[in-house]
Amino acid sequence: MSRAEFVIATAIVLFVAFCLGWFANWLIHRFTRVAAGDVAELDRMSQELHEAEETRDQAITYLQQREAELTNQLAQTEAELRAAMDGLRDARHEAEELRAWIERQQAS
Repeated sequence: MSRAEFVIATAIVLFVAFCLGWFANWLIHRFTRVAAGDVAELDRMSQELHEAEETRDQAITYLQQREAELTNQLAQTEAELRAAMDGLRDARHEAEELRAWIERQQAS
């Protein structure tokens, strides 16, 4: 193979490689291109997602506040229940003492 034939063969190989690379690049861009309608839909979806996240955050805040209110109300109710049970226990004890005193009075 002479020097001229080698240069021509190398040039042909490099040209074919260039053409294959360009064609592959064209195919990739052809299949990965995003249409304007798709971009608009992606923008709309991102806006809806943002609004949904804000709504979720508001719901979480509301539920946390409501939970705090209910926990406070439950604590107050339990305190009232304990006070009522203590008062009932004292009333029963006093009633027993009065029965015992009446029975002693009737026996004597």
